[in-house]
Amino acid sequence: MAGSTITLRLTIADPVSGVAYSLQDKANMPVEPRIAGDGTISFNAPITLSDDGRLTGPFVRREGPSRRFVYVAIGASAGQHASEWSRRAKIDVHDIPADLLAQAREGRLLEVVLPGRAKDGGPACATVRPLQAWRAV
Repeated sequence: MAGSTITLRLTIADPVSGVAYSLQDKANMPVEPRIAGDGTISFNAPITLSDDGRLTGPFVRREGPSRRFVYVAIGASAGQHASEWSRRAKIDVHDIPADLLAQAREGRLLEVVLPGRAKDGGPACATVRPLQAWRAV
């Protein structure tokens, strides 16, 4: 099946400093973990956008017939074994608007800004809702 490779940028605002974050591939392995500092942290995920609009690739997970998402691994899940945190943030990608996907197919990068902290002050986890919606940059 033909398709285009697009790039999704996941930007985490206010991550917990000193904690490792990474993309997580389909084998549940952390990819390019980084330790958060005082600013934002971003990950660029290459995604395959098929001709029929489906999102696939090494970072895209599926749940049911239509839900697609990407995991950001945190703390021990990102390979930082001494961390007190072992979490994952689930970022939905199935609901990216079609007009933005069309722009991505033409080479634009799509970015979403996500919260870095949960109500308990630790890293945001589970299904994480954007602070700022997807946009082309």
